Amino acid sequence: MSIETSVIIKTLAKVIDPGSGQDLITMSMVRDLAIEGKKVSFVVEVRKLDNDKKQQLNFACIEAIQQVYPDADVHVHMAGQGQQAPPQPGMQQNFGPPNPLPQVKNVIAIASGKGGVGKSTVAVNLALALKATGAKVGLIDADLYGPSIPTMMGLKGERPKIQDVYGSPKIIPLEAYGIPVISIGFIVEPEQAVVLRGPRLAGILGQFINDCIWPELDYLMIDLPPGTGDIQLTLVQSVPVTGAIMVTTPQEVAVADAIKALNMFLNPTINVPILGVVENMSWFTPEELPNNQYKIFGEGGGQKLAEFGKTKLLGQVPIVMGVRTGGDNGKPVVMENNNPAAEAFKLIAQNVVDQVAWRNKTQDPTEMVKITTQ
Repeated sequence: MSIETSVIIKTLAKVIDPGSGQDLITMSMVRDLAIEGKKVSFVVEVRKLDNDKKQQLNFACIEAIQQVYPDADVHVHMAGQGQQAPPQPGMQQNFGPPNPLPQVKNVIAIASGKGGVGKSTVAVNLALALKATGAKVGLIDADLYGPSIPTMMGLKGERPKIQDVYGSPKIIPLEAYGIPVISIGFIVEPEQAVVLRGPRLAGILGQFINDCIWPELDYLMIDLPPGTGDIQLTLVQSVPVTGAIMVTTPQEVAVADAIKALNMFLNPTINVPILGVVENMSWFTPEELPNNQYKIFGEGGGQKLAEFGKTKLLGQVPIVMGVRTGGDNGKPVVMENNNPAAEAFKLIAQNVVDQVAWRNKTQDPTEMVKITTQ
């Protein structure tokens, strides 16, 4: 039986750090995991543990892995934060940057070329629809200039707690509907303008990724701002992105800008797969006439974008009153029964599950991007 990285990570997520009382993966204590045949080696970053507790933690790691893989040859190196582990003989060394979120199976970017197409609405409802399939889902509001997810998730005015982890402050994401969420909207006042230059914005997104205590997740959804700027580049430099979902309306001007955003992800330097396209505001359906469709923004835009990107049209979301009221009231429409928009999001979620599975089966994992400026 071959040893799988995902199984090792899941196993180590059950090993508790005696210093913090939390598991090693949640606390981002495991790095430099290497597997060759039956040999498994990794570093556990320990802080302020005496030698007896270090030895106990070492044995706990080995025992946990060998319960799953009895023949595994496990090498655990206990190192202080930032300390390098000695190379194991015969092991292939990985000199690339470590994944800051090894406990997250899939990072999915929700992107658009133009603002106002309902990208945050799609991100919130898709996250909830994925959770309804039984998946573990988290949500990052990376639209730092216009954070709307706190309102949409019913968390307006809430503040995240800070937990001290070996002298370093870590953010505990807030939770709504069983989904951990982080947003700059939890930090600034609702009426306060976010006036920051690119490097500072990039730093905030980096904190959301590196300095939050994220649990084990099947999907971490990243609601990006419109366009192709600093936040998008920071994301692909900071974490391996499984794929991007493009959001557009049927309108020609929305599709034109979405093509530019799509091309950014497909750029050979960035090389993030496109999982599919969501067409929002596809038609207007009055509640009193549920079978009527008024295509006020035109039609065919989502299909056009999907064909351009050689990807799948994941679904079309109609304009119905519940989308707006649910977003304003913090009760996303996908939770409603017999609502055409809710049914659309459920279909999109199943298509996303299928697309992610196909992508992971047929393509190599995405690598973090190294971007240099002249």
